Amino acid sequence: MLTIPITPSVEFDAALVRRLTQAGPRYTSYPSADRFQSGFGEADYRSGVAARRAGAEAGAGAGAGAGQARGLSLYVHIPFCQSLCYYCGCNKIITQDRSKAVQYLDYLEREIELQGALFAGMNRVEQLHFGGGTPTYLDDAQMDGLLASLRSRFAFAADEEGEFSVEIDPRTVTPERMHVLRRQGFNRVSLGIQDFDPAVQRAVNRVQPYEQTAAVLAAARDAAFRSVSVDLIYGLPCQSPASMAVTLEQVIGLKPDRLALYNYAHMPHLFKSQGLIDAATLPDPETKLTMLALCIERLTAAGYVYIGMDHFALPEDDLARSQREGRLHRNFQGYSTHAESDLVALGVSAISSVGGCYSQNEKSISAYYAALDAGRLPVARGVTLDVDDHLRRSVIGKLMCDFELDFASLDASQPAIPGGAAAYFAPELERLRPLEQQGLLRMDSAGIQVTLRGRLLIRNICMAFDRYLHAQADTGPPPRRYSATI
Repeated sequence: MLTIPITPSVEFDAALVRRLTQAGPRYTSYPSADRFQSGFGEADYRSGVAARRAGAEAGAGAGAGAGQARGLSLYVHIPFCQSLCYYCGCNKIITQDRSKAVQYLDYLEREIELQGALFAGMNRVEQLHFGGGTPTYLDDAQMDGLLASLRSRFAFAADEEGEFSVEIDPRTVTPERMHVLRRQGFNRVSLGIQDFDPAVQRAVNRVQPYEQTAAVLAAARDAAFRSVSVDLIYGLPCQSPASMAVTLEQVIGLKPDRLALYNYAHMPHLFKSQGLIDAATLPDPETKLTMLALCIERLTAAGYVYIGMDHFALPEDDLARSQREGRLHRNFQGYSTHAESDLVALGVSAISSVGGCYSQNEKSISAYYAALDAGRLPVARGVTLDVDDHLRRSVIGKLMCDFELDFASLDASQPAIPGGAAAYFAPELERLRPLEQQGLLRMDSAGIQVTLRGRLLIRNICMAFDRYLHAQADTGPPPRRYSATI
């Protein structure tokens, strides 16, 4: 099939995507979350924080202010939703019983107190993200109380310096509440849309009129939010290229600053609620490819820059600027503009990245509560990175964010690489030869450059550097389940 150049930031080749798509990690972390170990516990997490503190103190001793170089990123998980969206695979609790949120907030405050004590003196928050579930399930007073608790334990950067975001369901907020959220300190907002077509909305149990969403987005602009992001999903039941074209026209007309475009993966064996979707109404793989091509074409024609994976942004948005300036980072919330921040995650199932380790909280609400009742952090599993993990994380991060890897820069930042990056990764570079031959990347003695047609398949490229994926079957971990790379 003829390759169609769509924009200077990405190129869509349907035949290539069809041939190379496979299951693979999303690399919001390396090692990926399925590699976390249950033997990792609170003591390991505290050791990671202690290492972070030692590094900060060493930096402070090296020069005035050096110890303050790394800020913090906070993630707060609010698991509650009023109703069930059939496609959703998030950790969530569907309930109309508001007392459950009251109880959850009590326990969340206990966790905030424990984490705040751990990070005392090195707790300047430069990035905050409320996710879910539905964070706006909380009412104004509950949100005020939660934010007050966070501010009592952590120092926050000024509004003009920090990025403080909240996910909202437009069905749960009024335009007036958007102004309240801004006054509460949020300066970025993410709106779930998924699709504006009424038939699709009914099929996934998420009826959300265009006018309702447009009013909320307009209110966000009026309230002076610095950035507005929206989520779309392609591959939902009853979707077609024609219906998707209408949704895209409406979304582009709203002109959000950022946009995430997710591929729906139908896995009812993993996510029970997806069994409520009539599989016969799902678009086939070829139709999904057509919709993906349409989305990329329409969004880039409207001026959006392809950031990577599922993300697009207007050129003037901080996300696009960070990518141009080499400051882009990837974590469990996706792409981030705060590359040097440790991530402290609060709430059930939340994942932290601190001081060379990843840790995940208990996934069940009862286990989460039991840990806090015992006076301990609710860490359920995690992993401490070794030297090789750190190196590969750096490589994968560079490729995911910058679409290139410079060996000299990598050698300078990782002086412990035996023989230099090119020699150390010789087996990985050989694995990339077939992808190079198919036009996904270019390699030479200086490094790796991902081509425009390779950007959509960046996960395939990164998988070559994943030692866990390439461990021998008889000694390595058991097979894992991942989403398709496209």
